[in-house]
Amino acid sequence: MIDIIIVLTYFLVVIIAAFSGRIKNLTSDEYFLSSRNLKWYSIAISTIATNVQGYQFLGMMGSAYLFGIAQASLEINAIQGLFIAAFIFVPLFLKEKIITISQFIKIKFGKTLSNTYSITYLLFFSTITIGAALFWGAYATDAVFGNELSFISENRIYRIGLLIIFLGIFSALYTFFGGLSAVVRTDIIQFSVLTFGGLTILAICLTKIGGWNKLYELSPEKMHLFLGSDHQYLPWTHILGLFFLNINYWCANQTVIQRSLAAKSLGHAQTGLMVGGLLKYLMALIIVVPGVILYNLNPNLISEPDLAYPYIINEFLPIGLKGLILCGLFASLMSTIDSTFNSIATMYSVDIYSNFINKKANSKEKIIAGKKAIIVSLITGLFTGLIFLKLKFFNPEIAFTHTLNEIRYYIFSGLILIICLSILLVKPNFKSVLVCFLATIITNILIKEFFPEINYFVRTFISVVFWLVVSIIFNFKKLSSANAILKFHSKKHKNFGFAVLISLIIINIIFRWKIYV
Repeated sequence: MIDIIIVLTYFLVVIIAAFSGRIKNLTSDEYFLSSRNLKWYSIAISTIATNVQGYQFLGMMGSAYLFGIAQASLEINAIQGLFIAAFIFVPLFLKEKIITISQFIKIKFGKTLSNTYSITYLLFFSTITIGAALFWGAYATDAVFGNELSFISENRIYRIGLLIIFLGIFSALYTFFGGLSAVVRTDIIQFSVLTFGGLTILAICLTKIGGWNKLYELSPEKMHLFLGSDHQYLPWTHILGLFFLNINYWCANQTVIQRSLAAKSLGHAQTGLMVGGLLKYLMALIIVVPGVILYNLNPNLISEPDLAYPYIINEFLPIGLKGLILCGLFASLMSTIDSTFNSIATMYSVDIYSNFINKKANSKEKIIAGKKAIIVSLITGLFTGLIFLKLKFFNPEIAFTHTLNEIRYYIFSGLILIICLSILLVKPNFKSVLVCFLATIITNILIKEFFPEINYFVRTFISVVFWLVVSIIFNFKKLSSANAILKFHSKKHKNFGFAVLISLIIINIIFRWKIYV
């Protein structure tokens, strides 16, 4: 009962925070970009809160249970993308005063590719992204509170389905009314809750195992970031594809980059993104390490690796604390969902509605259009989440994180190509780029068909690099200069950025070296 009261209190606090300071007659700039007044700490916290999802606590911890801290490479190497976003993409975005990524692509390539990008983003994020986040949140909730929720139905699938619907509607509610300002305010609360919960779990698990050094004694094979090149999911070669995927996620993802577009200044944006990079180290610790610890406590304990986190909560935590940890799971879900809803509303209103449906739309009409997009994406997201629920129960023994990635990366390859060329080329030929965009999808399919043993990270790397080279060859005379690409707000920001990047290199070297000790 205490745990349930804590959870209900959390939802109440989120609602109060979302609507506190709400402006009655919001302008479109206030609704979509919080009047471009976000400070560095809001950017840092909200960006990482948006990034951390239920699938990381469940899917990545389950993967860590199976494969060790190699799973952490996906977290810490995000610093690559954050660095590139801070010092290459964001300066250009703020210079052009864009609201959406599509607007930047339009400047570089024209309307055709810009529209292709917008439509692809809207379709993908209103289905797979929202659906996956809702599925993981509901799945985690039932895994932890299944007994308490049994009054709804003895059928687990039915219970999770109802939770998907509830969490989707709740997350859409405050985003619908409050816009980006409400999203950022709730993100700060949600990040605080999920961080507290994660650190608590980490501390308890380390106490159970006997400290960090004990992990090396019990399972040294799981204490390195690099696995063999023949590993199915995390071969060391995944770092190649991960570089480009980080560019896609941190530099060209409207959901993530929207905070930087709303920055008070370039300095605040760059500082916020680099502080966000440091926060990724913390996320790696609290998401990955407990999974490795659980493996050492009982390597034959669970049949479903994605249940590692709920198992820890149910077995290790007392009453009261259990409710707080569940709030952390809810926080990881809602901080992603609300940001996704806001970005979909922004892109639809700016890129579709204002360009094709109502070119003379005023501020109020743009906001209404964005709110309609939230409602539609809620419906499509709920539908997709229910599909993922069914798929998961057909094959419960797999690490579902990697299954979803297989789906995502067919599309991501083409998006990566477009955003990379927007920086590398001054004024590229849009027809050749469009062809190459479509070709990356075909290339991924062919590699999967004829070389199924190639990991999806590597497959992405091959398809992007090949067609990137082809595109550059056809547009060689239009290459940008190095000075035009890298921009620092000040020397202080430059030094801070490179310090964070060097820390990443050192950590990769240290944990690679551990393989051979």
